[in-house]
Amino acid sequence: MKRLRIVFMGSPEFAVPSLEKLAEDAKHELVAVVSGTDKKRGRGSALSPTPVKAKALELGIAVLEADSMKDLSLHQKLKELHPDLFVVVAFKILPQDMLAIPKLGSVNLHASLLPKYRGAAPIHHAVMRGEKQTGCTVFKLDAGVDTGGIILQHTIDIGPDETTGSVYERLMTAGSSALSEAVNQIADGSATYTKQDDAGATAAPKLFDEHCVVDFNQPAADVHNHIRGLSPFPTAYTLLDGKKLKLMSSKLASEDQPHDETGVITEEEDQILVSCNPGTVSLGDVRYEGKKQMPAVDFFRGYQGSRKFS
Repeated sequence: MKRLRIVFMGSPEFAVPSLEKLAEDAKHELVAVVSGTDKKRGRGSALSPTPVKAKALELGIAVLEADSMKDLSLHQKLKELHPDLFVVVAFKILPQDMLAIPKLGSVNLHASLLPKYRGAAPIHHAVMRGEKQTGCTVFKLDAGVDTGGIILQHTIDIGPDETTGSVYERLMTAGSSALSEAVNQIADGSATYTKQDDAGATAAPKLFDEHCVVDFNQPAADVHNHIRGLSPFPTAYTLLDGKKLKLMSSKLASEDQPHDETGVITEEEDQILVSCNPGTVSLGDVRYEGKKQMPAVDFFRGYQGSRKFS
């Protein structure tokens, strides 16, 4: 197996296990890590590094900071590293002239079973659409977005009440192993690249506030999937007396029960139930504007306002 000179590119927490795995395996040389610039993250005014940059510095790997992949000085620095391979996890889109730098091309770890859920939020969309399975794909980067030849895939099941957060955690670990295996296949010459079937492609675009609003006029199963698919972030919400009530979790109470009116809140056997069309969901934790997160039962026992979502 050839020992590859690798440049790793990534920023968020999801990419950290992949960087750690490649470093721990020690089969290849991590010549540099490219990550986003330091920014204010959370409360306070202090700048802090991306999770990937912090881990790279801990591992003693040189870091190149970048906010734009079109930066000519970055291109020059990457060329001077004489890389065999770029390994990309949850990072920016690389322009064609950058993809041409490494001798063996560039590979990406994507958190879906491509060609399904191409885009920025594959885990969210898979859970929101009630998928029973998802996974991760390692593929070769080309001019398209998540369109390149597939090297390997790993599949996992999604539980009926599982949230995006828990699927994210499992795919972080599964993805790191899949990525390491794919890199080794490239190094020993055994990697194959299977063309994606574009006819089976689905989109997983970035989510915004308008995508987080819960529509109780939908079937209860769809409402439940919407809530868990947006948990823990960016979080589904509805309006209660004109203020946002974030819905952190839910369970499917019934699927076929008809209702004359949707969004109606009732309490039954220590559950907060909400009518859908058809069916009913049971709310778990909620967070009202200006309040702390708490079980829905506790919130509504102390709430003197409306018993219907608008």
